[in-house]
Amino acid sequence: MKLSPYTDTVGKVTIGVGRNLDDVGISETEALVMLDADIDRAMEDLRRNVPSVFDRPEPVQRALVTLCFNMGWPRLSGFRRMGAHLELNEYGPAADEALNNKWARQVGNRARRLAGLIREG
Repeated sequence: MKLSPYTDTVGKVTIGVGRNLDDVGISETEALVMLDADIDRAMEDLRRNVPSVFDRPEPVQRALVTLCFNMGWPRLSGFRRMGAHLELNEYGPAADEALNNKWARQVGNRARRLAGLIREG
């Protein structure tokens, strides 16, 4: 069993126990199971590293879970100024910091949408 995609002996991208991703792919149900696991992982990363995140207003929680899901905790933890503003419940400046980086320039509207949730605080 291989838990990361690999190219098999006939050049097909494969995962797990011979699942041919090129020809078979995954079902919608399988995609949703993976999504649930990824969201759970993001929430656990936040819970472990920033326990107070779930004391924040719900829009801020949603934004932070989405950020952690999209970029992973190691990268999100680099947003130190945003984190400092969040610790002080300064949601406007935290939202500004969410937009002040390479990631925000790369993803554009998604970053603005998530910053809007943080600003709602």
